[in-house]
Amino acid sequence: MAKARSQLAEPLAPKRLMTEIIAADGAALSEELLAMRQALFPPVSHKALRSFSSVESAKLIGIADAYLRQLSLNGKGPQPTISPGGRRSYTLDQINQIRTVLDENSKGKQYVPRRRGDEHCQVMAVVNFKGGSGKTTTAAHLAQYLALQGYRVLAVDLDPQASLTALHGYQPEYDIGPNETMYGAVRYDDNRRPLSEIIRKSYISGLDLVPGNLELMEYEHDTPRALAERSIEPFFGRVASALGTVSDDYDVMVLDCPPQLGFLTLGALCASTGLLITAHPQMLDVMSMCQFLLMASDLLSVVQEAGGDLDYDFIRYVVTRYEPSDGPQAQMVGFMRSLFRERVLTNAMLKSTAVSDAGLSKQTLYEVGRENFSKNTYDRAIESLDAVNGEIEGLIRQAWGRAI
Repeated sequence: MAKARSQLAEPLAPKRLMTEIIAADGAALSEELLAMRQALFPPVSHKALRSFSSVESAKLIGIADAYLRQLSLNGKGPQPTISPGGRRSYTLDQINQIRTVLDENSKGKQYVPRRRGDEHCQVMAVVNFKGGSGKTTTAAHLAQYLALQGYRVLAVDLDPQASLTALHGYQPEYDIGPNETMYGAVRYDDNRRPLSEIIRKSYISGLDLVPGNLELMEYEHDTPRALAERSIEPFFGRVASALGTVSDDYDVMVLDCPPQLGFLTLGALCASTGLLITAHPQMLDVMSMCQFLLMASDLLSVVQEAGGDLDYDFIRYVVTRYEPSDGPQAQMVGFMRSLFRERVLTNAMLKSTAVSDAGLSKQTLYEVGRENFSKNTYDRAIESLDAVNGEIEGLIRQAWGRAI
């Protein structure tokens, strides 16, 4: 019987052939993703942000729709585009112009929320050990939410898988060249370049991007050698130094970290003023998070002893992909709240088909109009995202000493 099985079994392919298969599969997938992008975003294969209805625009600005209409009739601020059906819509640039007009004539209320005076740039690292915890989804929606509210935001992709980069319209292996990621600004040799040369404008007004790709893995390989050679600037300060060179241009920076505690993640933790730890409320994920916290504590203690700065304004656990009707998940969230108390965000990011459906076209829910979904599904998902991101915005404002 054993002999018969061995005769039927397919002979093992040579190792070289296996690598060729993997490379061919990767190349084929890359070409299909490029073709998909060209089909989704014709004619130039570049993403563009949709316009917002008058009701959506008024909500983003923080005024009544009737008041926005009155501003338009009085010729104050940019004029909306009016469809054949009479519907008014504004671009995000126009919304920001209206904010500026209102701010100039305001008697107390601030419509342009940018930091002022000695308020420091908020740098938030979105971290977890485990893939699938909603880390990139959280980072992307938070960065876009803050930009829509009028903040100047820098989204930084530190994950070699570069999902945040892909979500913002770039295909990492085609569009991002050598030395065009954060690696270029933190590397140890003479090819190091200013971060300002690496930052790319996105199609969302007020949101810039430091893209990522597989090149980021080089930092994990270079750092042990630099440690042995006693590099002048320690590895844990290099991300902070790079971000510091452009901090005057932004109110908030959102760092999407890789799902591992490598040198880049440690650098991000040392650069941050706030930590957002994503947590999918299932036992295996929470067990993985436990290991992440214990290892992070040990490593950061060593970094702190070596002079690393770990002065956080806040640390929060973000419950992601939450299904309230799932009894075990509800129990796990209750367990986390009993342990971590106020460090668990009050609001949870609900699991929604709307978020995953938007992802099929490489978009976030903020980029896709309500008309593309079941109204109840969309409203439930966007309400959840706004509640989570609004709570984080409140923490930022609180750290600046503002009223929430």
